[in-house]
Amino acid sequence: MIKINEAIIVEGKYDKIKLSSIVDAVIIVTDGFGIFRDREKLELIRYYARKTGIIILTDSDSAGLKIRNYIKGAVGKGSVKNIFIPDIFGKEKRKDKPSAEGKLGVEGISAELLIKAFEKSGVITENNNSLRDITHLTLYELGLSGGEGSRELRQRLQRSLGLPQLMSASSLIEVLNTMMDSRELAEYVRNIKET
Repeated sequence: MIKINEAIIVEGKYDKIKLSSIVDAVIIVTDGFGIFRDREKLELIRYYARKTGIIILTDSDSAGLKIRNYIKGAVGKGSVKNIFIPDIFGKEKRKDKPSAEGKLGVEGISAELLIKAFEKSGVITENNNSLRDITHLTLYELGLSGGEGSRELRQRLQRSLGLPQLMSASSLIEVLNTMMDSRELAEYVRNIKET
């Protein structure tokens, strides 16, 4: 069991059950889009953002992205970290059919992949001294934004790193800064371009 100091925000009760078997942390359930109407729960999330920080761990589909962005915008002051699960297509065991986008949610991802997602985000790491030198300019200079074919190259990078395709450039920068520095990213992109 991994001890996490921040409160973790997930979409549903099955996500909480899955996560509870992996981490020792406060886990808050948004009840999906219910967070848009639940002022008390939003106040609780704001409290934890200021007190211990929060980690947002929603599904990698468009609904999860909307919930993630809403919480980030609504929190205001405080520490907010994002953990992204990879795009894996399939169906959760308890459901009759796949989700609208056909992707597995947090509850359907293996414990091993969830732990890797925590590691990629820098939440679980032996050396958490990231240089944080990857910026929007870095993405532009490496051909990952603002140029012809940049979107495809960025998506190839995200796929190779096991990151979801719906990430914004800012979210990608945030995650990349926990995984590598700009020099390592340049080497990684060079290898992707060669394959």
